[in-house]
Parts: sequence; structure tokens; C-alpha cells
Amino acid sequence: MLSHLLPLTLVQAHLVPAKKAGPFKLFLFLFVLSTETIRSMAQGLLEVERKFVPGPGMEERLQELGGTLEHQITFRDTYYDTPELNLMRSDHWLRQREGSGWELKCPGAVGVSGTHTKYLELTSDPAIVACLCEVLGAEGLGHGGIDAVVGSLGLQEVASFVTKRSAWKLVFSGSDEDEPLLRVDLDTADFGYAVGEVEAVVREEAEVPSALEKIQSLSNMLGVPAQERAPAKLIVYLQRFRPQDYQRLLQAELQREATGD
Repeated sequence: MLSHLLPLTLVQAHLVPAKKAGPFKLFLFLFVLSTETIRSMAQGLLEVERKFVPGPGMEERLQELGGTLEHQITFRDTYYDTPELNLMRSDHWLRQREGSGWELKCPGAVGVSGTHTKYLELTSDPAIVACLCEVLGAEGLGHGGIDAVVGSLGLQEVASFVTKRSAWKLVFSGSDEDEPLLRVDLDTADFGYAVGEVEAVVREEAEVPSALEKIQSLSNMLGVPAQERAPAKLIVYLQRFRPQDYQRLLQAELQREATGD
């Protein structure tokens, strides 16, 4: 997962075809489908986001720009894999979020073409179990729940950390009333790493370029450098506390890129 392993500036958009993304070659697009996303697609909603590293005084700057703090939450994420990291090395990421349940992110979102990185986000127990058994070559174990299958497959905890999140919303300066709010999430992990996201939700694919421009403009107003790179929390955790595992994943990613997989 290039977005996790290499510290790149990230922009996420749901179902943006390659021809639409052409002018934004500096950004890496992540295509993530989930149950919630599918419902949003039926309503014509698209999500666009960019990750960044928040600097000091970020919340004060948001207030100056008219931002409103929506809520603050704390949650624990725990990631699981085999001792050999067979899931992560094949670009599959199994996470249990306290209070939210299991999620498996895997490559190859249906209906998205092009050379962009694509991910399918599985949240239902049967789908997660089926995918785990297929990836790990254990088709006969797909009859129990996730907790039972995790033990049967020899999966173990690889990383676990707590995140404190402050969720903000604001109206972009000069936006029409019909245009969406921009949302900013500021996350701080309990091992000292902080990352932020600027997000917009639009109704049509044609609005995505405009949303990207607004996100970039807001990022500039927040003092975020245009080429800033923000790695995912999990990868920073592995890099700091499990450097050998981090190197194994980095080598696997570089090999995938070299072979075009």
C-alpha cells in the first residue's frame, strides 16, 4: 500500500476515473469502496480528502478561518497479521477499531480503472472471513466468525495504538450556499505522531477538481506546504517500534511497483 508505506501527500477520491484525475498528477488518489460509500454513490456523493502533518496552532488557525469544532473522540485501532506479515505484504490490512468492529482493506476496487491505487474496504464479517481465507489459502476455515478465524489462521497483533481526534467543519471563503462544507480531522496517536485530513463531499464527479482546489487552498491558508508528505499512523508506528517489519513491507511495496502489480 503505497499510501501507507511511502510518505506522500494523499488525496482521496471515491470513483474518480483516470481521465478526470489527469490534471492532478502530483497527487496519489486512493479509491476506497465501503458499504457506506456504496450508499453514497447511489445518492451521487463523492468524498475527496488530503492528508497533512498539522503544525502548532492549527486549531487556533481553524478558529480564525471560521471553523467550528464538531466533536472530539478517542478510539483504539489494533492491526492483525501473520508472523510473516502475509496480509500486509500482499497489500491487505486487517484492523479492529474499538467500538466499531473489524475492517479489511484490500486492493482492487470494482469499477475503477486506471493506474491508481485502488482499495476495497470490507466491513461485514462474512466478506472479511472469505477474503482472509482466500488470501491465506485456508478456504476450509471460512465458517466461523472473525474472532474464531483470526485464531485459526494464526493471526496476531502487529500494532495497537490510541488516537485522539478533533473533528472540525468550516465553509470555504467565497463558497456558494449549495457547495459543501470542508471538514478537517486532526488526529494524535498515543505514540506522539499527529496527522490531519482536509475533506470535502460533493455530489458529482465534475465537482471533484473544484473540491481539490478548495482543499488545496484551505491547506495553504492553514500553512500546509504544497508538497508536504504525511505517512499513515500505522506505518509510522511500525517504522518506530517494529523497524524490521517496516523494512519488509517497504521491500514488498517496492517489488510490487517494479513488477507493476
